[in-house]
Amino acid sequence: MWEELSEEYEALRGTVAEFARQEVAPVIGELYERAEFPYALVAKMGAMGLFGLPFPEEYGGMGGDYFALCLALEELGRVDSSMAITLEAGVSLGAMPIYRFGSAAQQQHWLPELCSGEKLGAFGLTEPGGGSDAGATRTTARCDGSDWVINGSKAFITNSGTDITSVVTVTAITGVSGGRKEISAIMVPAGQPGFTVSEKYSKVGWSCSDTRELYFDDCRVPAHHLLGERGRGYAQFLSILDEGRIAIAALSVGLAQGCVDECLRYARERHAFGHAIGSFQAIQFKIADMEVRAHTARLAYYAAAAKMLRGKPFKKDAAIAKLVSSNAAMENARDATQIFGGYGFMNEYPVGRFYRDAKILEIGEGTSEVQRMLIARHLGVEPRQR
Repeated sequence: MWEELSEEYEALRGTVAEFARQEVAPVIGELYERAEFPYALVAKMGAMGLFGLPFPEEYGGMGGDYFALCLALEELGRVDSSMAITLEAGVSLGAMPIYRFGSAAQQQHWLPELCSGEKLGAFGLTEPGGGSDAGATRTTARCDGSDWVINGSKAFITNSGTDITSVVTVTAITGVSGGRKEISAIMVPAGQPGFTVSEKYSKVGWSCSDTRELYFDDCRVPAHHLLGERGRGYAQFLSILDEGRIAIAALSVGLAQGCVDECLRYARERHAFGHAIGSFQAIQFKIADMEVRAHTARLAYYAAAAKMLRGKPFKKDAAIAKLVSSNAAMENARDATQIFGGYGFMNEYPVGRFYRDAKILEIGEGTSEVQRMLIARHLGVEPRQR
């Protein structure tokens, strides 16, 4: 664990924090209300090297690690979650599967533009009606000569329909083995014939993030677009989700800490009954509880990241971090809105945006219920046999 960040980590954290305050905070409110994807801010993040943080320099990356990405996500989430999830999905879900499981040719072809932030990748796992049952895949891909022919649909896919999206990796049934589905991962370039992207969802939160439904109607891609080993696509994506849960935990900590930041400022400025509201013990205790949640959640994701980087088993730790951090974000957003009172219900104040953004953190990349299932399983509590 990192009781104290190294100079390199601290410098990165400070750089991203300054970018979030100086570049994101002044404009994100208007973009959010218009549900407009922040292309200019994404380009600036790309120029800073944020999309290449955990990737080797040979692909145009920064040569850092996954914890560096998490620090960046926390600082972005402290100001706005739409920006943070765009980075998280672009790196952890878009580029990371190619880096982890792609061939040398696939890595050389796709990773440089993804690491630079000039292009975005997406991860197509969830399907309509599937929800948390990620194994209930219905999308199919059959071999036809030298092509895969894909049919089906995916739901709630981040970064899948922007003007700079270059590739979406999807899971599909490629056969049946021993009575069980053989699920593989296949890369589908944006604009491929037979690949249709829906209009943007109208969402409660993450309004500046791009989220779409995807449709495949006899979509043909070359056979060499298979990512990793045939039949291992589901297992590959589960491992990606384990890492991604640490990243979502970091984003959640950012939102939780952002609520503390806003409440501290407001408690000093807002006066009631002749005093700053921060002088009232009810407000003091509420803010103290918020800080405790953010601090505890940060320790949880630090611990999970440390195990991951040491090559130790970290599935349970990632689930704990994701559960604790998303709970902290939701509870802090609720308390921050209460402290702000009527103003907390107004979109002009960041806490209103935080409140709208927090709930999805208890759902995306594995619901809180799924995290509890994973934790219980690692404690030896077996699910009921069907």
